[in-house]
Amino acid sequence: MNDPRTLDAVAALVAAAQRILFITGAGISADSGLPTYRGIGGLYHERLTAEGLSIEQALSGDMMRRRPDICWRYIAEIEANCRGAQPNAAHRLIAALEQEKPSVWVLTQNVDGLHRAAGSRKLIEIHGTVHHLRCTECPHERDVPDFSGLSLPPACPACGGLLRPDVVLFGELLPPQQLDRLAAVLRAGLDLVVSIGTTSVFPYIAGPVRWAQQQGIPSVEINPGDSEISAVVTHRLQMGAADALTAIWRRLHPPDPAED
Repeated sequence: MNDPRTLDAVAALVAAAQRILFITGAGISADSGLPTYRGIGGLYHERLTAEGLSIEQALSGDMMRRRPDICWRYIAEIEANCRGAQPNAAHRLIAALEQEKPSVWVLTQNVDGLHRAAGSRKLIEIHGTVHHLRCTECPHERDVPDFSGLSLPPACPACGGLLRPDVVLFGELLPPQQLDRLAAVLRAGLDLVVSIGTTSVFPYIAGPVRWAQQQGIPSVEINPGDSEISAVVTHRLQMGAADALTAIWRRLHPPDPAED
Protein backbone atom coordinates (compact mmCIF):
# COMPACT_ATOMS: atom_id res chain seq x y z
CA MET A 1 0.00 0.00 0.00
CA ASN A 2 3.04 2.24 0.20
CA ASP A 3 4.23 1.82 -3.35
CA PRO A 4 5.47 4.93 -5.14
CA ARG A 5 2.23 5.20 -7.11
CA THR A 6 0.21 5.65 -3.92
CA LEU A 7 2.64 8.28 -2.65
CA ASP A 8 2.47 10.00 -6.04
CA ALA A 9 -1.34 10.00 -5.92
CA VAL A 10 -1.41 11.42 -2.39
CA ALA A 11 1.16 14.07 -3.26
CA ALA A 12 -0.96 15.08 -6.27
CA LEU A 13 -4.00 15.50 -4.02
CA VAL A 14 -2.03 17.63 -1.57
CA ALA A 15 -0.60 19.73 -4.41
CA ALA A 16 -4.04 20.42 -5.87
CA ALA A 17 -5.83 21.07 -2.58
CA GLN A 18 -6.18 24.60 -1.27
CA ARG A 19 -8.26 23.67 1.80
CA ILE A 20 -6.88 20.76 3.83
CA LEU A 21 -7.84 19.38 7.24
CA PHE A 22 -5.19 17.28 8.99
CA ILE A 23 -6.54 15.13 11.84
CA THR A 24 -3.79 13.93 14.17
CA GLY A 25 -3.42 11.55 17.09
CA ALA A 26 -0.63 10.20 19.26
CA GLY A 27 1.04 8.49 16.31
CA ILE A 28 2.25 11.78 14.84
CA SER A 29 4.27 12.47 17.99
CA ALA A 30 5.84 9.00 18.13
CA ASP A 31 8.75 10.24 16.00
CA SER A 32 9.35 12.91 18.66
CA GLY A 33 9.94 10.10 21.16
CA LEU A 34 6.55 10.32 22.84
CA PRO A 35 4.70 7.16 23.82
CA THR A 36 1.19 6.40 22.82
CA TYR A 37 -0.88 5.90 25.95
CA ARG A 38 -3.14 2.91 25.46
CA GLY A 39 -1.90 1.28 22.28
CA ILE A 40 0.43 -1.71 22.23
CA GLY A 41 3.68 -0.63 23.84
CA GLY A 42 2.05 2.51 25.14
CA LEU A 43 2.48 4.07 28.54
CA TYR A 44 -0.66 2.46 29.96
CA HIS A 45 -1.07 -0.62 27.79
CA GLU A 46 -2.66 -3.37 29.94
CA ARG A 47 -1.55 -1.59 33.09
CA LEU A 48 -3.43 -0.47 36.19
CA THR A 49 -2.24 2.38 38.37
CA ALA A 50 -0.66 1.84 41.79
CA GLU A 51 -4.15 2.42 43.22
CA GLY A 52 -5.58 -0.41 41.12
CA LEU A 53 -7.40 1.97 38.78
CA SER A 54 -7.64 1.97 35.02
CA ILE A 55 -6.11 5.01 33.39
CA GLU A 56 -9.63 6.06 32.34
CA GLN A 57 -10.60 6.18 36.02
CA ALA A 58 -7.42 7.90 37.19
CA LEU A 59 -7.59 10.56 34.47
CA SER A 60 -11.29 11.36 34.81
CA GLY A 61 -13.08 14.55 35.67
CA ASP A 62 -14.67 12.77 38.60
CA MET A 63 -11.24 11.82 40.01
CA MET A 64 -10.01 15.41 39.59
CA ARG A 65 -12.94 16.53 41.74
CA ARG A 66 -12.74 13.76 44.38
CA ARG A 67 -9.02 12.95 44.54
CA PRO A 68 -7.04 15.58 42.63
CA ASP A 69 -3.82 14.13 44.04
CA ILE A 70 -4.39 10.87 42.14
CA CYS A 71 -5.45 12.58 38.92
CA TRP A 72 -2.52 14.98 39.04
CA ARG A 73 -0.07 12.12 39.68
CA TYR A 74 -0.82 10.56 36.30
CA ILE A 75 -1.17 13.83 34.44
CA ALA A 76 2.32 14.64 35.71
CA GLU A 77 3.58 11.23 34.55
CA ILE A 78 2.33 11.95 31.04
CA GLU A 79 3.84 15.44 31.10
CA ALA A 80 7.19 14.04 32.28
CA ASN A 81 7.22 11.68 29.30
CA CYS A 82 6.54 14.66 27.00
CA ARG A 83 9.11 16.97 28.58
CA GLY A 84 11.86 18.08 26.25
CA ALA A 85 10.16 16.65 23.15
CA GLN A 86 10.51 18.67 19.96
CA PRO A 87 8.33 18.78 16.85
CA ASN A 88 9.34 16.22 14.25
CA ALA A 89 9.28 16.42 10.46
CA ALA A 90 5.56 15.67 10.29
CA HIS A 91 4.64 18.58 12.59
CA ARG A 92 7.02 20.93 10.77
CA LEU A 93 5.85 20.00 7.26
CA ILE A 94 2.18 20.47 8.14
CA ALA A 95 3.08 23.93 9.48
CA ALA A 96 5.02 24.64 6.27
CA LEU A 97 1.99 23.69 4.16
CA GLU A 98 -0.06 26.19 6.18
CA GLN A 99 2.31 28.89 4.91
CA GLU A 100 1.86 27.80 1.29
CA LYS A 101 -1.90 27.34 1.07
CA PRO A 102 -4.94 29.51 1.95
CA SER A 103 -6.51 27.11 4.45
CA VAL A 104 -4.63 24.33 6.20
CA TRP A 105 -6.18 23.35 9.52
CA VAL A 106 -5.09 20.83 12.14
CA LEU A 107 -7.58 19.00 14.35
CA THR A 108 -5.48 17.29 17.01
CA GLN A 109 -6.28 15.04 19.95
CA ASN A 110 -2.78 15.57 21.33
CA VAL A 111 -2.16 17.69 24.42
CA ASP A 112 1.63 17.90 23.90
CA GLY A 113 1.64 21.30 22.15
CA LEU A 114 3.99 20.13 19.38
CA HIS A 115 1.84 21.40 16.50
CA ARG A 116 1.87 24.88 18.01
CA ALA A 117 5.61 24.65 18.68
CA ALA A 118 6.15 23.72 15.01
CA GLY A 119 4.34 26.88 13.88
CA SER A 120 0.80 25.72 13.14
CA ARG A 121 -1.68 28.49 13.91
CA LYS A 122 -4.93 27.21 12.37
CA LEU A 123 -5.20 24.71 15.17
CA ILE A 124 -8.11 22.94 16.86
CA GLU A 125 -6.76 21.39 20.08
CA ILE A 126 -9.90 19.37 20.78
CA HIS A 127 -8.52 17.87 24.01
CA GLY A 128 -6.76 21.04 25.19
CA THR A 129 -3.10 21.41 26.15
CA VAL A 130 -1.24 20.17 29.19
CA HIS A 131 0.82 23.37 29.38
CA HIS A 132 -2.12 25.67 30.12
CA LEU A 133 -3.39 25.65 33.71
CA ARG A 134 -6.63 27.11 34.99
CA CYS A 135 -8.16 27.49 38.42
CA THR A 136 -11.26 25.48 39.27
CA GLU A 137 -12.48 28.24 41.62
CA CYS A 138 -11.64 31.59 39.99
CA PRO A 139 -10.75 33.01 36.53
CA HIS A 140 -6.97 32.70 37.07
CA GLU A 141 -5.05 30.89 34.32
CA ARG A 142 -1.42 30.60 33.30
CA ASP A 143 0.90 28.90 30.83
CA VAL A 144 3.79 26.75 32.05
CA PRO A 145 6.64 25.26 29.99
CA ASP A 146 6.49 22.06 32.09
CA PHE A 147 5.51 20.83 35.55
CA SER A 148 8.97 20.98 37.12
CA GLY A 149 8.86 22.98 40.34
CA LEU A 150 5.09 22.65 40.71
CA SER A 151 3.75 21.38 44.02
CA LEU A 152 1.20 18.72 43.09
CA PRO A 153 -1.68 19.24 43.16
CA PRO A 154 -0.89 22.93 42.68
CA ALA A 155 -2.79 25.70 44.43
CA CYS A 156 -4.02 28.82 42.65
CA PRO A 157 -1.84 31.82 43.55
CA ALA A 158 -4.86 34.11 43.31
CA CYS A 159 -7.42 32.34 45.48
CA GLY A 160 -5.83 29.18 46.85
CA GLY A 161 -8.16 26.92 44.85
CA LEU A 162 -7.11 23.93 42.77
CA LEU A 163 -5.23 24.45 39.52
CA ARG A 164 -5.72 21.89 36.78
CA PRO A 165 -4.45 21.52 33.22
CA ASP A 166 -6.85 22.83 30.60
CA VAL A 167 -7.36 19.37 29.11
CA VAL A 168 -10.42 17.21 28.55
CA LEU A 169 -10.38 14.39 31.10
CA PHE A 170 -12.34 11.17 30.69
CA GLY A 171 -16.05 11.78 31.22
CA GLU A 172 -15.84 15.51 30.48
CA LEU A 173 -17.44 17.42 27.63
CA LEU A 174 -15.43 18.70 24.69
CA PRO A 175 -14.80 22.47 24.63
CA PRO A 176 -17.65 24.16 22.71
CA GLN A 177 -15.33 26.78 21.19
CA GLN A 178 -13.18 24.07 19.56
CA LEU A 179 -16.24 22.19 18.31
CA ASP A 180 -17.60 25.41 16.82
CA ARG A 181 -14.29 26.03 15.09
CA LEU A 182 -14.34 22.54 13.56
CA ALA A 183 -17.93 23.02 12.39
CA ALA A 184 -16.95 26.32 10.75
CA VAL A 185 -14.05 24.64 8.91
CA LEU A 186 -16.38 21.96 7.54
CA ARG A 187 -19.00 24.53 6.53
CA ALA A 188 -16.39 26.54 4.63
CA GLY A 189 -15.56 23.43 2.60
CA LEU A 190 -12.49 21.25 2.16
CA ASP A 191 -10.58 19.79 -0.76
CA LEU A 192 -8.80 17.06 1.22
CA VAL A 193 -8.92 15.38 4.65
CA VAL A 194 -5.79 13.65 5.98
CA SER A 195 -5.91 11.43 9.10
CA ILE A 196 -2.53 10.79 10.75
CA GLY A 197 -1.60 8.48 13.59
CA THR A 198 -5.01 7.95 15.17
CA THR A 199 -7.24 4.92 15.62
CA SER A 200 -10.22 7.26 15.07
CA VAL A 201 -12.32 5.61 17.77
CA PHE A 202 -13.97 8.88 18.78
CA PRO A 203 -16.88 9.96 16.54
CA TYR A 204 -15.66 13.55 16.34
CA ILE A 205 -12.32 12.30 14.98
CA ALA A 206 -13.74 9.81 12.49
CA GLY A 207 -16.59 12.16 11.61
CA PRO A 208 -14.75 14.53 9.23
CA VAL A 209 -13.41 11.56 7.25
CA ARG A 210 -16.87 10.01 6.92
CA TRP A 211 -18.27 13.44 6.04
CA ALA A 212 -15.64 13.76 3.30
CA GLN A 213 -16.66 10.36 1.89
CA GLN A 214 -20.31 11.46 1.78
CA GLN A 215 -19.35 14.72 0.08
CA GLY A 216 -17.12 13.08 -2.52
CA ILE A 217 -14.01 14.75 -1.04
CA PRO A 218 -10.80 12.69 -1.17
CA SER A 219 -9.24 11.49 2.07
CA VAL A 220 -5.95 9.91 3.12
CA GLU A 221 -4.97 7.84 6.14
CA ILE A 222 -1.35 7.74 7.35
CA ASN A 223 -1.11 5.01 9.97
CA PRO A 224 1.00 1.84 10.25
CA GLY A 225 -2.02 -0.08 11.58
CA ASP A 226 -5.73 -0.36 10.94
CA SER A 227 -8.27 2.11 12.28
CA GLU A 228 -11.98 2.81 12.29
CA ILE A 229 -11.70 4.77 9.04
CA SER A 230 -9.23 2.60 7.10
CA ALA A 231 -12.00 1.13 4.96
CA VAL A 232 -13.48 4.48 3.87
CA VAL A 233 -10.45 6.61 2.91
CA THR A 234 -9.42 7.17 -0.69
CA HIS A 235 -5.77 6.26 -0.06
CA ARG A 236 -3.91 4.53 2.77
CA LEU A 237 -0.24 4.96 3.60
CA GLN A 238 0.71 2.32 6.17
CA MET A 239 3.83 4.09 7.38
CA GLY A 240 4.97 6.46 10.09
CA ALA A 241 3.94 10.09 9.99
CA ALA A 242 7.39 11.66 9.59
CA ASP A 243 8.41 9.27 6.78
CA ALA A 244 5.10 9.77 4.96
CA LEU A 245 5.06 13.57 5.19
CA THR A 246 8.71 13.74 4.15
CA ALA A 247 8.04 11.57 1.09
CA ILE A 248 5.04 13.72 0.13
CA TRP A 249 6.96 16.97 0.66
CA ARG A 250 9.81 15.78 -1.57
CA ARG A 251 7.32 15.09 -4.35
CA LEU A 252 5.88 18.60 -3.93
CA HIS A 253 9.33 20.22 -3.75
CA PRO A 254 11.73 18.16 -5.87
CA PRO A 255 15.35 19.27 -5.66
CA ASP A 256 16.70 21.32 -8.54
CA PRO A 257 18.52 19.12 -11.05
CA ALA A 258 22.27 19.26 -10.68
CA GLU A 259 23.91 21.57 -13.14
CA ASP A 260 26.22 19.99 -15.70
